[in-house]
Amino acid sequence: MMKRLLFNLLILLCCAPIFAQRITNNAYILLKPDRVFDGQQMHNGWWVLVKDNHIEAAGEPGSITAPASAKIIDLKGMTLLPGLIEGHSHLFLHPYNEVSWNDQVMTESRAERTARAVVHARETLMAGFTTVRDLGTEGAGYDDAGLKSAIKKGIIPGPRMLVATRAIVATGSYGPKSEVAELTLIKGGEEADGLEGITHAVRSQIGHGADVIKLYADYGWGINGNAPTFTAEELKTAVEVAKSSGRTVAVHSGTTEGMRRSIMAGVTTIEHGDGGTPELFKLMKEKGIALCPTLSATEAIASYTGWKKGVDADPARVKQKHYIFTEALKAGVTICMGGDVGVFPHGDNSREMILMVDYGMKPLDVLRSSTSVNADVFGLKNLGSIKAGYLADIVVVNGNPVEDIKAVKQVKMVIQNGIVVKE
Repeated sequence: MMKRLLFNLLILLCCAPIFAQRITNNAYILLKPDRVFDGQQMHNGWWVLVKDNHIEAAGEPGSITAPASAKIIDLKGMTLLPGLIEGHSHLFLHPYNEVSWNDQVMTESRAERTARAVVHARETLMAGFTTVRDLGTEGAGYDDAGLKSAIKKGIIPGPRMLVATRAIVATGSYGPKSEVAELTLIKGGEEADGLEGITHAVRSQIGHGADVIKLYADYGWGINGNAPTFTAEELKTAVEVAKSSGRTVAVHSGTTEGMRRSIMAGVTTIEHGDGGTPELFKLMKEKGIALCPTLSATEAIASYTGWKKGVDADPARVKQKHYIFTEALKAGVTICMGGDVGVFPHGDNSREMILMVDYGMKPLDVLRSSTSVNADVFGLKNLGSIKAGYLADIVVVNGNPVEDIKAVKQVKMVIQNGIVVKE
């Protein structure tokens, strides 16, 4: 009994800062940073006025009229940005060097995985990511829809969530797998085949709360490794069904043929993109399909097998990631910021932003990808920019991330939907 009381007290203490700073109706906060990134450009000397849950005004000090009752917060030496948007997250996973993916799916209880996801959600929010696109529970059913609801209701702190629920895989392609042929194991995604099967799976996941449909266009089930799974017609059907309901479609693809089929099907985003070629990136640009390169996941997995960045030569998978990222930039493909967090620790989401600069993207473009670009690609309204009328999702960092992108790790303040959750 005493242990339970202590546990409940700990939970209350952890959550108390989230709810202690709620802004009352008709309350104003005037934020005075050194500079403001509005989702497109950096502006020196701008102020931002927040009223209730939205941005009332943003601009030069002379253009803003704040009531005498406004709470004024001076943010000397700091930069104010829109709340960051994580484009590829798995809140129900944790780093593979702690527990392998197979063992997480097969041996960790749903209760444990949900408990971990609650912790991961808070860590993500405290890192300045006020919204995430969570691309599959990997064996935890539709629990991401429940997590999203709990956050929305204010039961637990966490980012606003776009959820993909179970994700869709071709029968026999995805794990976990067993050498015992008759043994039935829980799968990391929902198996579906054929046009009718794909249609049913997409509609079923939407019915269970999916905001985005995720499919695996290829996987490591080929005789020689990664190979395409769904046919071009199956992918096209999935996109048609999903988009008829206003949903976006994210496709995992690491092969050239898998990417080609996905592009022709008209998906919204391609995740990873390791099979990318100049020709495919040209097609993606023409069709307005975005790439979420997940640089951090590739480097994290390489490090788990012993690679030491900056000491050892880059392994082939890291070299390939450098190549496809460079080619995508050359082609002008829209780049989403998303690191496949869960493969590496939640709360370290900005690692991807730093790598994007390291791989050749300009810091200002990385900030755009992490805010307004992700908001646009994912269909998020009134988010990703500092503009009058937009929701008051705001992050304040120490320093200037355009001069040094590592400043995004120095999070000093987070406001989500007008609530100060970190100060």
